[in-house]
Amino acid sequence: MVNRRVLGSQTSSKSVTETMSGSHEFVIKGYSLTKGMGIGKYIASETFIVGGFQWAIYFFPDGRDPKDNAAYVSVFVTLHSESTNVRVLFDLTLLDLCKKGEHKVHSHFSHSLTIGPYTLINLGSMWGYTRFFKRRHLETSNFLKDDCLKINCTIAVLVSSIDSSQLNTIQVPESDIGEHFGMLLEDEESFDVTFSVGGERFHAHKLVLAAQSTMFKTQFFNAMKKDDQEIVVIDMEPKVFKALLHFVYRDTLLEDEELFMLDSSFFPSLSESFIAKLLAAGEKYGLPRLMLMCEYILCKDISVDSVANIFALADATHLKSISVMHADGFEYLKKNYPLLQSELLKTGVGCEKEDYI
Repeated sequence: MVNRRVLGSQTSSKSVTETMSGSHEFVIKGYSLTKGMGIGKYIASETFIVGGFQWAIYFFPDGRDPKDNAAYVSVFVTLHSESTNVRVLFDLTLLDLCKKGEHKVHSHFSHSLTIGPYTLINLGSMWGYTRFFKRRHLETSNFLKDDCLKINCTIAVLVSSIDSSQLNTIQVPESDIGEHFGMLLEDEESFDVTFSVGGERFHAHKLVLAAQSTMFKTQFFNAMKKDDQEIVVIDMEPKVFKALLHFVYRDTLLEDEELFMLDSSFFPSLSESFIAKLLAAGEKYGLPRLMLMCEYILCKDISVDSVANIFALADATHLKSISVMHADGFEYLKKNYPLLQSELLKTGVGCEKEDYI
């Protein structure tokens, strides 16, 4: 006898019911000319589509029900599609044309949880109000202006579906290309160029640098000799160049809070700070994203004391614009550095001083 074990399995599915919404505004001009057309007679809007179905608004100027003896106007929404059992939420609003915001709203949305959506069973089915508004009150209200009425109709069609997203169990991780390039930077064997910066040496890869910077691309493939494998950088500190390489390979800033401190007690001027020097390095090597990241940090420290120093930094257009708009700093420049203020206005925000008078 062969024993067979039946493997149990557990499956699941999820039904999701959502709404597909849309609105239509129906304008009725010459309202007074519609009176007397007869009970049960209506004016229809153009058909419009919401949730894949066609709809129309019917306005009964003498009412829809003979029992009301033409004392009310009636408003209904009608299904104009060959469909069955369409579940819907409605909102009919008579707009206040005097713009006082006192619209007359009949909404099915507000009580949908208690009575549920309305079901239109087939073509021609209607939903609305027989006694939408007493006619004599309507004709003396803010809803009627210049013999004109406006009715807004919002429809939300209920759509149910099975959510099959659970069937896909493959989790796609976030991109880690920056980590891989960062590991490449730490590789002491595969490099093909060396930089000498302030007595320190940094190894790198020409293709990686050239892909990020047109300056490096020109330096490597247009100007340098193929056997010239070491480049001396004389206008940059080693820690700044290290942060520059870190950005090129990882597309992030170094995670070193001390390097990015902007406290004026540590530096005689803002331009002496590490982040300002990195901003200048980003400008030199044509790295606009690095410049914007540095400007973002510098923006946090804009003040009366620092606004004048910002102009001495690299071509940080965004940062200069923000500096100009700093009210205290602007007045400080106006009083103490009028020529610098004028230049800031031209360079930072592209306008002359007279524009601010």
